[in-house]
Amino acid sequence: MDKIRTIDCGYVEAGLACAYLIVDGDRAIFVENNTNHAVPLLLEALKEEGLTPESVDYIIITHVHLDHAGGTGKLISLCPNATVLAHPKAAPHVIDPTRLIKSSIQVYGEENYYKLYGEILPVQKDRVRTMSDGEELVWQKRTFKFLHTKGHANHHFCIYDPLTNGIFTGDTFGIGYTLFRKGKDSLLFPSTTPTDFDPEEAILSIDKILSTGADKAYLTHFGVWEDIYSGASQMKEGLNVMKNVLISAEKTGLEGESLVGFCEGRIRSYLEDQIHIRNLPFGEKEERFIGFDSQINAQGIAFKIERFRKSRK
Repeated sequence: MDKIRTIDCGYVEAGLACAYLIVDGDRAIFVENNTNHAVPLLLEALKEEGLTPESVDYIIITHVHLDHAGGTGKLISLCPNATVLAHPKAAPHVIDPTRLIKSSIQVYGEENYYKLYGEILPVQKDRVRTMSDGEELVWQKRTFKFLHTKGHANHHFCIYDPLTNGIFTGDTFGIGYTLFRKGKDSLLFPSTTPTDFDPEEAILSIDKILSTGADKAYLTHFGVWEDIYSGASQMKEGLNVMKNVLISAEKTGLEGESLVGFCEGRIRSYLEDQIHIRNLPFGEKEERFIGFDSQINAQGIAFKIERFRKSRK
């Protein structure tokens, strides 16, 4: 048995974030794990494949943002043979999540933070392995290749799987909800969340992904994107739009919530235009998803502007 299974993690609501279960023979790997609340869903998927937590060799996280890696500590506590694979800059936060927890509570508020993520558990240092840029991992019939990809987060990597000619892209290759899939008119757009957004680095990372020769991307938000070249074109266009939002917002002199609001309006307008051009559905659920991403992407751009302003003082 050899398969890659997409698992809807039920984060906020269905269709927003997923993890992947790679099965090869009687062994397994999880790529991403979302939050503590998703761990039972991951283990149920494992069970449905006829496997047990003892079958899991690796828990791979593309980066430590909590909608990707918030369940790492809980999951590995239940998978006794597993090792966490993380970017060298991500590993310290997996081992000691104190700073990650503190900053997340500041963003979400304590009540909402615990509702979304629960208690983030640390991982023992000897159960974490860091992966260098270009490093390969031989596992079963596969030789995975890890690529450091800046732009969304400085501690982000992608994982190329030559067996399926696909690449697990975390947030580097953007957001492609199934709500907005319609053949050649499907919509893919960048994620510019706080705190490391860099449009130039993000475009370089798209080219790095293409250099693998992969023909599909395993998105965390959400599912398999089959046409990697059309996706790359959309991503580069979207990143240039986000760069222009950043430049125009910086010139306004706005600060705080006013700055975020300006960015959010521009981003939302761009996304709604793309939906209209593609004649995609735009009902209540679609509007919620676009509203969520417009807001958090705006926060990332505003954060970059305010950090730049502080550096000039």
